[in-house]
Amino acid sequence: MQVPFNRPYSTGKELEYIKNAIDNGHLSGDGEYTKLCHEWIEAKVGCKKALLTHSCTAALEMAVILADIQPGDEIIMPSYTFVSTANAFVLRGGVPVFVDIRLDTLNIDETKIEAAITNKTKAIAPVHYAGVGCNMDVIMTIAKKWDLLVIEDAAQGLMSYYKDQHLGSIGHLAAFSFHETKNLISGEGGALSINDPRFVERAEIIREKGTNRSKFFRGQVDKYTWVDIGSSYLPSEINAAFLWSQLELAEELTKRRSKIWRQYHEAFVQLENEGRVRRPIIPSDSLHNAHLYYLLLPDVDSKIKLLKHLNNKGIGAVFHYVPLHSSPAGIQYGKVFGDLANTNKLSDRLIRLPLWIGMQQDDIDKVINEVYKGVKN
Repeated sequence: MQVPFNRPYSTGKELEYIKNAIDNGHLSGDGEYTKLCHEWIEAKVGCKKALLTHSCTAALEMAVILADIQPGDEIIMPSYTFVSTANAFVLRGGVPVFVDIRLDTLNIDETKIEAAITNKTKAIAPVHYAGVGCNMDVIMTIAKKWDLLVIEDAAQGLMSYYKDQHLGSIGHLAAFSFHETKNLISGEGGALSINDPRFVERAEIIREKGTNRSKFFRGQVDKYTWVDIGSSYLPSEINAAFLWSQLELAEELTKRRSKIWRQYHEAFVQLENEGRVRRPIIPSDSLHNAHLYYLLLPDVDSKIKLLKHLNNKGIGAVFHYVPLHSSPAGIQYGKVFGDLANTNKLSDRLIRLPLWIGMQQDDIDKVINEVYKGVKN
């Protein structure tokens, strides 16, 4: 592709920090760079505790263990999300209950949640699609009323805000992603954000394979042993060193992505006015991080034709999620509440455009021009 969908960005400090980590003689995790990342996330997000993990999937799995999900427990979530959102619960015997999404943001429709609650419901898992916040006021009010936990899937949400609250700081627990397709990256990586202090101590244990090893290193116990279930959720110190080079420049990188996002958004006003596409809708209470830019076409045929046109021109435009409720595993392990009309309609019409730091103006212009040609032809 002449303009690939994504190209991982390097700040130029990664190799220096990785060399430092090697020279420090600590590569297995929870070294100097891991601690720097923890401190940064806690300060920026405003969470009680942040713990780096080797993926966002791992952070979600930790959150599910902390939530004490048992076989048969139900979790309300959107179907329009990545498989890890549901898989983390299914691995513990939980049952995803899929509800519809909103027409504007493609986030979970908060007005559908309460009707889906049963005596088996244990948690709500909102997903902040494209780094645009769900209506967390309503979601947290419902959760408090019904004594439910809220686990935010903020994989796309670092550096985004709902009102004055950073995404991932509002629910009881949250998960971030540092996959190479995200805004701030470590290749593979994630973080668990803990906002309810009752989960902090056990989270450390679960992350350390079910041992109290963290207490041992702090001198709180004279030896460490197996005390709970857990797994190896720590990332390598090499990953943390790479990530630190990105977190240091988070504000600048977000501004650079936002500039590209705004160019797209302004460029496609005419197509939207002509009824040929629909641009993303950002609520006034949301400050997003420009994670991705998408267009909604009038129907599935026009989406397929535009994707084919762009790909033929060397532009890496792609579709996004196949709704989980229509997937083989989603049918087997999940439940559907309502007709999911918006989920079905919007997922069939959406394409994502290339958006990565390092795109040149010629790249951006090429994408815009070919979208116009593809849509009008």
